[in-house]
Amino acid sequence: MLSVNTLLLHVIGVPAYFLAFILAYKSQWMVRFLDGHGGQFILNVLMLMCILIGVLCASRIPVTVLRKDIQLSWWQYALWSVGEIIVFSAFAALYMALIYGDYGYFPAVGQCLKINFMVLPYAYLIIDLLVAHIYPDEDEVAEEDLVRFADTTGRLKLVIAQDVILYIEAQENYVSVHYLEGEKQKEYSLRQSMRGIEELMQKHGIIRCQRSYFVNPRHVTVLRRDKEGMIQAELDTTPGRQVPVSPKYYEQLSKML
Repeated sequence: MLSVNTLLLHVIGVPAYFLAFILAYKSQWMVRFLDGHGGQFILNVLMLMCILIGVLCASRIPVTVLRKDIQLSWWQYALWSVGEIIVFSAFAALYMALIYGDYGYFPAVGQCLKINFMVLPYAYLIIDLLVAHIYPDEDEVAEEDLVRFADTTGRLKLVIAQDVILYIEAQENYVSVHYLEGEKQKEYSLRQSMRGIEELMQKHGIIRCQRSYFVNPRHVTVLRRDKEGMIQAELDTTPGRQVPVSPKYYEQLSKML
């Protein structure tokens, strides 16, 4: 639910549905409220649609940017969507109250909430079902395939699929998680120790290959010795990254290739 594609579908689709529904439905009480002093119905609907676009962008763009650090359950996503509708209603009521001074703000909030909760839940439901159909793999990573990295205080810092992890490197009081995001290689520094994440790595099939390294065997293409006789695991990245392998872990890693 937090990908760039779903962001665009919501920012475009929800306001478009809102506009189409209002223009097609045109109930008398809705027209009386949105028409203001007369002749402003279309203008006001377009302005409210622009406010809705602004609320969706302000809400969803930061969350989409930070999606690797955020994991929403279905009920958290539902609450978030309801919150967007309430915030939109508050700004829409402010617009109506400012443009037409004879509207009190709180009565306008009530009218906006009535309109929006009659219209927008259907838009969210349709778009979310469409997302699940078009992008079934984006949000259906099995729960057991997600690796949840927490820092030394136990605070959750990074949630990623086990298949995208390349290797993990120790750096003093931190570990550096190297992973793929699409075709790009990313790095995340986590305040944690190698021992602190060892059990988590074993659970997800990411094995220690050297005192300061864990490697994901899924991304190892070959094990080879360099000119100094040191064993290196070559990864399927471009350019090919090499991770050191100590003799102690060589046999275990080679059996998994």
